[in-house]
Amino acid sequence: MSEQDINAEHFLDLIRESRKGKFKIYIGMSAGVGKTYRMLQEAHTLLSKGVDIKIGYIETHNRLETHALSEGVPFIPRKKIFYKGKELEEMDVQAVINAHPEIVIVDELAHTNIEGSKNDKRWQDVIDILNAGINVISAMNIQHIESLNTEIEKITGIQIKERVPDSVIRMANEVVNIDLTADELITRLQEGKIYDKSKVETALKNFFQSDKILQLRELALKEVASQVERKIETEVPGNQALKHERFMACISTNHETARKIIRKTARLASYYNSIWYILYVQTPKEDPDTIPLASQRHLINNFKLATELGAEVINVKDESIANAIVRVAEEKKVSTICIGKPHINLLKIILSTAVFNQLLKKLSEFDIDIVILS
Repeated sequence: MSEQDINAEHFLDLIRESRKGKFKIYIGMSAGVGKTYRMLQEAHTLLSKGVDIKIGYIETHNRLETHALSEGVPFIPRKKIFYKGKELEEMDVQAVINAHPEIVIVDELAHTNIEGSKNDKRWQDVIDILNAGINVISAMNIQHIESLNTEIEKITGIQIKERVPDSVIRMANEVVNIDLTADELITRLQEGKIYDKSKVETALKNFFQSDKILQLRELALKEVASQVERKIETEVPGNQALKHERFMACISTNHETARKIIRKTARLASYYNSIWYILYVQTPKEDPDTIPLASQRHLINNFKLATELGAEVINVKDESIANAIVRVAEEKKVSTICIGKPHINLLKIILSTAVFNQLLKKLSEFDIDIVILS
């Protein structure tokens, strides 16, 4: 590609970027904090100022106050889809694009669409709408952020299957935390303002426990604070100090450990607003013909996860993992290498090689840090 072509492509990217809609996300620590209610309050405020705002999809969960507030806000009819003999409704993405309001409200960002929909996930629908030049206000709970998945499961004991890639959160022009104290949230639950009263006792014994709520609240506050810091770094002159970090996570075929390393490195990279990489070194012992198909499938899934979280995946062949790490770290100007804690195979391999001292020496020469993740 010639320099003229590159310049033309860059200018086209700038034009496309300017045409994209703006994106605002309300984040809460759990269901019932008032995210949907706040979006509808904002809708009424904007309507009073003459702004063309419509509801693309809203989920009131039969909460009377929320349902009442949705009255008076124009909505775009949902699409009816027949699935397993039932008529179900989804947001009609094409209808939203055709109506082209100035702003559209799209609730439940982490939602999985019914089979047969254009996109698998609602966050993909939102990207289509943003690319059409329509501004979007959306909402989600903190437990649906991909890189927090392992941490959320430890806190709640629940495996969250509907997840939103961190890259989607980073697309947002504004992220707002809807905050309540644990006592306020539990009071709302007991008053029947979150779930039907028949479900309250079960909820109190499971998800809605004070210690769990406090931990989720802390995660939500940290996430939004991190987004604000990133915005300052990228938009306020003189705040570029944290941009020089570059992380590289080294993974093996150990599926669960690799996923944890990927998510934790993603959190670090997100905090520093930095470029990051995933490195997998394929040794002769890990030739596709010799490792189990299940391990190959897990490896591909981990590459996909890393890509969704914003990493560049690097897959190299080398007899020495340590040598490969040094070489790639130099090439990519990595500042920090992230590996699993000592009991995992990857570190055992590195420690057992004669070049480990050489690895430490070279990393020291290039001022590269090693972080051992638990």
